[in-house]
Amino acid sequence: MAKKKGKKIRVAFKKNRQKKVRNNKLASHQMDEQVDSQYGDASERLTGKGDLTRHRTVMGVEQETEDGTEIVIDIDETNCLPGRVIRSQGLNSVVQVEDGTRYECTVRRLVRTMSRDDRNAVVAGDHVLIRPEGDEHQAVIERVEPRRSYLSRGSKRREHILVTNIDQAVIVVSADDPPLKPSLIDRFLISSEKGNIHSIICINKIDLVDPVAFQPLIGVYAQMGYDIVLTSVTEGTGIPRLRSLLKGKQSVFSGQSGVGKSSLLNQIDERLSLETAEISQENRKGRHTTRSAVLLEIASGGWVVDTPGIRQLELWDV
Repeated sequence: MAKKKGKKIRVAFKKNRQKKVRNNKLASHQMDEQVDSQYGDASERLTGKGDLTRHRTVMGVEQETEDGTEIVIDIDETNCLPGRVIRSQGLNSVVQVEDGTRYECTVRRLVRTMSRDDRNAVVAGDHVLIRPEGDEHQAVIERVEPRRSYLSRGSKRREHILVTNIDQAVIVVSADDPPLKPSLIDRFLISSEKGNIHSIICINKIDLVDPVAFQPLIGVYAQMGYDIVLTSVTEGTGIPRLRSLLKGKQSVFSGQSGVGKSSLLNQIDERLSLETAEISQENRKGRHTTRSAVLLEIASGGWVVDTPGIRQLELWDV
């Protein structure tokens, strides 16, 4: 199939890197109208005086996605490599290309300043095109490809996308310590459904309670068509079944802090050696051991994403 030819498109850009104007009006904003000759037709032109956004004309293609129209910008792909974002924090990302090489990447200003509803220009799981620079595996992310699925939550009145381009979410809760919260399961199920992700419910630490007590709850979710796995890291219960559900899939582990996500992943593949922590005896709440979402390749085939634990999940746009 022939590649669609790019056209001029007007897009909104964030204006958050500009300083506020002083009350005495002695300071003034300078519009950045320099054309980056390296990209030719992919240059950007600034116009507009809005408080929150300004506009540029860019060359690109409008592509329909599950959430509407997304702009795929034209770039010079001559010296670019396709890759997957393994980890992203702030403006820095680790990208793995097809031969397994990993690059420390920054993000092209055009990509990070395009106005978006979400907080993240680049997140773990994104498929990107990078342009290597220098000899020390440094590169620049030139373009983020359209996302086929994502898991997100609300944060500070913005959508915070946790991970993208995955097949299924393993929603991990604990039978006790910390206590199980059905409302949190429901919120994760809604967020996964919104992001086009299949859900698996994993009730961990089942050795701490009588499993019979959870049969009514299990029955409700089973009738809705969800896979449910009862696990115990200390006794090894449910680990083989969970491992089989992950085989050959792109999966994300999500849940409250302290439910044992990292411990489960260590049982699934002992090579991972992820950091774990005990539950606080003072308030029975978990402690953060995973600080940012990261893609991990597992021995049985497939990839998993370990995400930071949360205390509550704020839904976005539902």
